[in-house]
Amino acid sequence: MPETANDHTTETTHSDQVHPTESPAKPRRTRASARPTTRPSGPSLPPLKRLPLPANQPREWYEEHNRRLKAMRLAIALLDTGVYHPANADNSRIRATAARIGVHPPSDRTCGMVRSLIR
Repeated sequence: MPETANDHTTETTHSDQVHPTESPAKPRRTRASARPTTRPSGPSLPPLKRLPLPANQPREWYEEHNRRLKAMRLAIALLDTGVYHPANADNSRIRATAARIGVHPPSDRTCGMVRSLIR
């Protein structure tokens, strides 16, 4: 029987073709390259003007105000580290976070405020 053009008796391989199961090696992402080191910049907004605290308030008002600010800073730092549930934010972890971000150790009352902000 004569050979036709469609009859392939020998298998040929082409060096420029890649087998479908073979894929080029992908570079592995390391921890350093997994997250950008700088935050993407959005539209440039002017910084907020800080207003002075109201005068003639009792001392307790200022103490409570500063306590709330400190609790907010600590809650944000804990959320950035992956603590999303108040049960995971015990006093020792909150105080360790305060030391890490350079804030004086919070009182038990401030630690309670941090947990309520995480809720």
